Amino acid sequence: MKKVIAMQDLDCANCAAKMEDSIRKIDGVISVSINFMTQKMTLEVADGNFDEAIAKIKAAIKKIEPDCKLKI
Repeated sequence: MKKVIAMQDLDCANCAAKMEDSIRKIDGVISVSINFMTQKMTLEVADGNFDEAIAKIKAAIKKIEPDCKLKI
């Protein structure tokens, strides 16, 4: 399943790169790309794992940039 998810309060491109690296390591994530300028994340997750993966992704994002949120 592929989705584009809006992000809120992503403050720097370096943090976006760190988030991508961290999210890629999560089980079920096939691909991820974060565009700092548009504040959007393109995410592809294996079918059936979306809710579980999103919970882990939110935790990974919060560790890197606590104020950043996903608009799902």
